[in-house]
Amino acid sequence: MQAEDAMIIRNPLIPFPRFLAVNICGLIFTRRNVRLTPVDLNHERIHTRQMVETLFVGFYLWYVVEWLVRLAIVHNGLRAYHAIRFEREAYDHERDLDYLRRRRPYAWLRGTSPTLPTKENSKLMKSLHKST
Repeated sequence: MQAEDAMIIRNPLIPFPRFLAVNICGLIFTRRNVRLTPVDLNHERIHTRQMVETLFVGFYLWYVVEWLVRLAIVHNGLRAYHAIRFEREAYDHERDLDYLRRRRPYAWLRGTSPTLPTKENSKLMKSLHKST
């Protein structure tokens, strides 16, 4: 799976303004004015691999439940988002453009720390989400 294989849908509504892109069943949605970098595309391709492993429905169920649990712990939606295992794996490896070639199945279960991000990490991640 290469970045060129990803279907990108540019539109005025999806994703929410704080985010550059959102991956829905392997389709990458982004705002019309956003230009995705290879790192951005790699992040979304990691999510696509996670979706395939969990038969898509499992990905969304796990994602929402884990976000709700994290939200109850930290009372901050953005910090809860960054603590989700799927996001941790994607952020940890998005800059490694060869990661998906070496990645082991279900790496999000064992290879990524499920701990909550620090406030400094959250600030960094928040700045990365702002669209240009």
